[in-house]
Amino acid sequence: QVQLVESGGGLVQAGGSLRLSCAASGRTSSSRAMGWFRQAPGKEREFVAAIRWSDGTTDYVDSVKGRFTISRDNVRNTVYLQMNSLKPEDTAVYYCAASQRVTLLRGQQRYDYWGQGTQVTVSS
Repeated sequence: QVQLVESGGGLVQAGGSLRLSCAASGRTSSSRAMGWFRQAPGKEREFVAAIRWSDGTTDYVDSVKGRFTISRDNVRNTVYLQMNSLKPEDTAVYYCAASQRVTLLRGQQRYDYWGQGTQVTVSS
């Protein structure tokens, strides 16, 4: 089992920045990649970004490219999502997830463990 705990959410004005953290514990050796997803009110949960632990390869959804950066700290078993130039449409609950698969995937069914989520609210 892998336990994931997100932190760093909050309220920010449009154009501002936030950095989310996701700390992994437990059988972290079974995790090969990490992803961030988000779910806005009334919408389905969607993929945001992913990173591979071994070499730092990343993938982003088009709507956040150039604004969000995913990174990892292999020593601390922590993944980050730096979010800049935030927009009201970025408002959502953000979840991190761990995958046992090496290939970076966007489908949430490919992820095996999930955190509890952290709220990000961007005001206009």
